[in-house]
Amino acid sequence: MLLFVAAVASCTAHPSAEPLPVAVSPPAKVEPTKFDAPVTPHSARDQFWLARPAVQGSVTIARAPSDAVKVTFNGAQVPLSADGFLLVGFDRDAENSASLVAHRADGTLIEQYIPVRPGNWAIQHVNANPLGAAKTSEEFQARRGPELARINAARAQIHDSGGWRQDFIWPLKGRISGRFGAQRVYNGTPGSYHSGLDIAMPTGTAFVAPADGIVTLTAKQPFTLEGHLLMIDHGMGLNSAFLHCSELLVEEGQVVKQGQVIGRVGATGRASGPHLHWGMKWRAARVDPLALLPAQ
Repeated sequence: MLLFVAAVASCTAHPSAEPLPVAVSPPAKVEPTKFDAPVTPHSARDQFWLARPAVQGSVTIARAPSDAVKVTFNGAQVPLSADGFLLVGFDRDAENSASLVAHRADGTLIEQYIPVRPGNWAIQHVNANPLGAAKTSEEFQARRGPELARINAARAQIHDSGGWRQDFIWPLKGRISGRFGAQRVYNGTPGSYHSGLDIAMPTGTAFVAPADGIVTLTAKQPFTLEGHLLMIDHGMGLNSAFLHCSELLVEEGQVVKQGQVIGRVGATGRASGPHLHWGMKWRAARVDPLALLPAQ
């Protein structure tokens, strides 16, 4: 029996797929300056503010009550910026509600429950080798352990990047050939759900950084499933992964700016054709890049 393990996940390009609509409307730009007026007893924020509704597979900027010194999300502490902003994400399989708690200096709490809307996930049949670049299940298992270790180490890094506060841009424009959240069936064998957004373009097409960040992983030797993999930390626990690249144009530890060319489209790893797979995670939650993007 084969064990299919995919930390960043892999995907395939489907020429017959139709362009897909944006599932969640992007939020209005968050302007911290609108909250910069002096806080008075009458203007103090006594509840959490969210930039957009909570939906399975989405991420949103939030702002804590004005006197919060610490915030927890579903029981775990999350970073809080100096001006009171934070980031929260909702996994593809998140429960139907989440909890935000503001801890005040005097020991009192402000707790707010957030309803989480369900996603709408499709089923997709894929004609591709579940083992990716590996020829046997033994080879796959031998290679996969070290690959996962590098991926997990990249995600564990914490950088002070402000990319999470930006309006994200498309890394490239093209036909959407795979949607986040779709249940995958590989040659009749059920696999994990699709964890990113696929954009079909020819091999060698350049793509850019969707937001500022720090490069945390460059797989110069292709991984079994992801091929040439590039990962970027945007700060506050939010990171991007770009799979199946033909070429990586940045190095680990490099600071990248929004709109900077960082790699080229390819079909390395488990892919049936050239395309860019863009996956995103907020901490342990897998989130949909489409929810952060304007319409093409």
